[in-house]
Amino acid sequence: MKRNPVKAALRAGQPQIGTWLSLGDLMATRVLARIGFNWLTVDLEHSPIDWSTAGMLFGAIADAGGIPLARVPRGDHDLIKRVLDAGAFGIVVPMVNTVAQAKEAIAAAKYPTTGNRTLGGTMHALNFAATPGDYYKRANDEILVVLQTESPEGVENAEAIYSLPGVDAIFVGPNDLTAQMRGPDGIDPSPAELEAMLQRVLAAGKKVGTPVGLHCMSVEDVKKRAAEGWQFIALASELRMMSATAQQWATALNLRPTGGELARY
Repeated sequence: MKRNPVKAALRAGQPQIGTWLSLGDLMATRVLARIGFNWLTVDLEHSPIDWSTAGMLFGAIADAGGIPLARVPRGDHDLIKRVLDAGAFGIVVPMVNTVAQAKEAIAAAKYPTTGNRTLGGTMHALNFAATPGDYYKRANDEILVVLQTESPEGVENAEAIYSLPGVDAIFVGPNDLTAQMRGPDGIDPSPAELEAMLQRVLAAGKKVGTPVGLHCMSVEDVKKRAAEGWQFIALASELRMMSATAQQWATALNLRPTGGELARY
């Protein structure tokens, strides 16, 4: 059975850099799976990717020697079980604000007696180059569980959440954290206030020994954050790569946008 090198590298304190997949395009995924990213996360929270497509993307990444992860819409047992049965090597769970939410997500990703994931499926074993029996025995050791801290409440509970058995890494989405930090007047926190909150996450992870990471939008920012000690780092997305490069070319050619500004993801 294949090992999960991302999980092993994070345990060893090594940064692991990947990107987000939001287009749901098989050809783009096959190409990116051969570029060299440590992991690729299929975003099922904010993208219109269906289950069948997600399963094909997981398989394409695994067949290329990559590590397919899935961001589920929320930390429910049925959603986590389904992406893992479809062949994802791990999960990214959004908006984990409490210990109870964290425990629910961890349990859903683990077979008994550690958790409550039920047995079934074949795609998971196929992607791990294993028999179903071998997969059932070893999956608990190889599945990567990444929980997202995206609110002040999550930061307040950081040490308690990060120290739970079964948490392999923490991931911060700065955009959602910014939105959750808005005051009653709807005003965003200042860059300094957001940075202070991010540093609290980093400090909590270092204190309890759990790798933490965040979403970056440039290579320079990735390098800076890795030097600070962040480990599970996302660089933009395939949509952002396409749109940013196309926008640069269009600007250089004095072409006028026709549909407004594209999302910065």
